[in-house]
Amino acid sequence: MTETKESPSPSLIDKVGMDTPIEFSESTESAWIDVIQKMDKVYADLVHYQVELEQKNAELEEAQQFIRSVLESMTEVLVVCDVQGRILQVNQALEDLTGKPEAEWLHRSFVELFGEESQPLAGEFAEKLGSDAIMDCEVNLQTLEGGSMPLAMNCSSRYDVKGRLMGMVLIGRPVGELRRAYEKLNKAHGDLKQTQEQLVHSEKMASLGRLVAGVAHELNNPISVVFGNMHALKRYGERINGYLSAVGDQLSAELNQKLREDFRIDRIESDMGPLIDGTMEGAERISNIVLDLRRYSGVQKEKPERFDLRQVIQTAVHWVVKAAREKLDIVCDLPDDLQIVGRQGQVHQVLINLLQNAIDVMEGQQDPKLVIGCSKVQSRVSVTVRDVGPGIPQADLKKIFDPFFTTKAVGKGTGLGLYISYGLARDMGGDLQADNHPQGGAIFTLQLPLNGVDDE
Repeated sequence: MTETKESPSPSLIDKVGMDTPIEFSESTESAWIDVIQKMDKVYADLVHYQVELEQKNAELEEAQQFIRSVLESMTEVLVVCDVQGRILQVNQALEDLTGKPEAEWLHRSFVELFGEESQPLAGEFAEKLGSDAIMDCEVNLQTLEGGSMPLAMNCSSRYDVKGRLMGMVLIGRPVGELRRAYEKLNKAHGDLKQTQEQLVHSEKMASLGRLVAGVAHELNNPISVVFGNMHALKRYGERINGYLSAVGDQLSAELNQKLREDFRIDRIESDMGPLIDGTMEGAERISNIVLDLRRYSGVQKEKPERFDLRQVIQTAVHWVVKAAREKLDIVCDLPDDLQIVGRQGQVHQVLINLLQNAIDVMEGQQDPKLVIGCSKVQSRVSVTVRDVGPGIPQADLKKIFDPFFTTKAVGKGTGLGLYISYGLARDMGGDLQADNHPQGGAIFTLQLPLNGVDDE
């Protein structure tokens, strides 16, 4: 049985033909215009939405790239977890420390990041989600080859835009960096405190110098009076003795003897000379001390003069040893007489600093000993001060004369004594050197010109 195909009903085009114009009514034509306008509007909206979508995608890619660059540049460890503690994202710092890429950590428990001793503590992080953040909790992160690194870990909850709890964020910083930062800050604080102490001490020393200079100046007047009176008294004593002898010759021997015994003239005559001489010696010693104080105060720059270096060394040793708390064995190898030209007060100040430092480094040591030597080589003279202390570390030899450098505890040393002494030695045309003695202890050598330098 053969099938017969029914021919489709002819369309409007078939009826009228291709070349026959189609006639529409007004309502039909208006409907087509509305359809075309709506299609144009929809197309325009599609183009607008496409442009906006491309802009949003570009902004999203830029934001993602920014976040990725920030995460990669972080030196702190970053771990993002869900509410069950499964890892969702880590940063480059964690990958570098653990030696594993992010893909190996995804969807694993964050507790596996830490060593066994820290896992119980880390397990408490998830229990505190939604509560207060955990700050600076120290845990050990497992690193390459089974090692570990202490981290100061901070844990805070993570929420979505609707305020729903989504998980937690862990940020850990290597404790080594924190400790180094703390040590650096602590050292800076110590240096600042020491500098403050040094400045206060320097101001006190400057005030003390002015005070000493003022006191020395005021003492000069009464000392001068004592000197003048004692010289006059000495002359008067000689005249009185002569007068008494002359009067005694005019009396009878018995009366003269009786009067001399009653008034103890013989004892007065024998005591008057030593009393006057002793008072003169004491006044002279006081005058020398005042002169040394004025020189030591350093308020005014003195002019070069000729003086006995041996006497200055002995005076400096006497001052320092008298003020020392412990008994010292002093060995001096000095020439009988060594006249040089220079500023006596500055030389005295340098020697005081060197001797005091030598005594300080031997504090608490058994059998402390000071060895002072002096020798002349051609046109220069060298004074050495040696102690039997621990010596100077090699690393400190190059900076021993730097300002504010000291190995003493804060408040016990200013770090200015050797610095000032070095400057004074150079100012006088000499030099100051420090070294360790082959037999132990430190030795300082002060070199001075015999004939001084021109006073500018």
